[in-house]
Amino acid sequence: MTEATTPARTRRPRKGTAARREEILRAAMRVFGSKGYHQGSLAEVAEQVGITHAGVLHHFGSKNQLLIEVLEFRDVVDVEHLEGKHIPGGLDLFRHLVTTARMNAERPGIVQAYTVLTGESVTDQHPARDWAARRFAGLRGDITSALDTVIAERREAGLLTPEDDVELDPVALDRAASTIIAVMDGLQTQWLLDPEAVDLAGATAFAIEAILSSTLAASRRERPLD
Repeated sequence: MTEATTPARTRRPRKGTAARREEILRAAMRVFGSKGYHQGSLAEVAEQVGITHAGVLHHFGSKNQLLIEVLEFRDVVDVEHLEGKHIPGGLDLFRHLVTTARMNAERPGIVQAYTVLTGESVTDQHPARDWAARRFAGLRGDITSALDTVIAERREAGLLTPEDDVELDPVALDRAASTIIAVMDGLQTQWLLDPEAVDLAGATAFAIEAILSSTLAASRRERPLD
C-alpha cells in the first residue's frame, strides 16, 4: 500500500512587469479620475490590482511618478491605433481630433481622469503642472503646424489671395490652435456632467470645422462682432 500524497499547490503565474505596470496605470487612472490626485490613495490603487502599497511603489517609485506616467499613458492610448503611433499632419490631424472625441465618448474613465488632473494641475506645486504646460504647448505646436500645411496646400492651389496671407500670420494660427484645444476640453467637461445632452463627437466636429473655416477665410471672413 502506498502512502497518499498531497497534491502540490498550484501557483498563479506572476504577471510580467509590463502587464503589471499597465494594470496599475489603469487602476490609478480610475482612482485619480474619480477622486483627484490628492484624495486618491496608492492603497486604493493597490487594492484594485490585488497587490500591496509597497508593490505599487516597487513599479513606480512614488505617487508623483505614478501620476506622470498615468498622464503619459493616456496620451499613448490616444495614438495606439494610428499608423506609426503618432498624430498625423495637415487636415488629417483635425480628422484625428474628431476621431479622438468619438473614441472618448466610449471611455468616460479616461476622459474623467484627464479632465480632473489637468484641472488640478493649475494649483501651486501640483506634480502634473509641468506636464500639462508641456502638453498644451505641444498640442498648440502640432495644430499650428497642421494649419501651416493646409495653408501651403491652399496657396499652391491658388485658393489664397495676397490679402489672405497677411491675415494668416503666426498670431492668428496660434489663436486658432488655442481655441480648438479649449473647445475640446470644455466639451469634455460638459459631456462628463451630462452625456445625454452633449454630442461629444458631433459638437467637436462642428467646432473644429467652424474654426478652420473662419481661419482659412482670412481676409474674406465675416466679423459680426466688429
